[in-house]
Amino acid sequence: MTAFNLNVRSHCLSSRKPEHPGIFLERCYLKPLHISQSELARLLGISRRRVHEIIKGQRAISADTAIRLARHFQTTPMFWLEKQQLWELYDASRRFVKEGG
Repeated sequence: MTAFNLNVRSHCLSSRKPEHPGIFLERCYLKPLHISQSELARLLGISRRRVHEIIKGQRAISADTAIRLARHFQTTPMFWLEKQQLWELYDASRRFVKEGG
């Protein structure tokens, strides 16, 4: 089993809700660095609406956005995509349980 699989498995077995990657982006990068949503949109070359929807948890971080965030914040695209995947797994698991699965 890969390290990623172990991480996902242990996280999914936990009842702890992961933080949406957009909320994480705002809390750990935008606020501490005093970057507005408009400024981030300009820096990344994407629309302000796209940034706003990501930060509000209404939009997923796509591969394209992950690459742009990684370049700007000196992380990796996988850093952002793994956060998104953990969120999606949690959300799908929650819906599955609600449906009686």
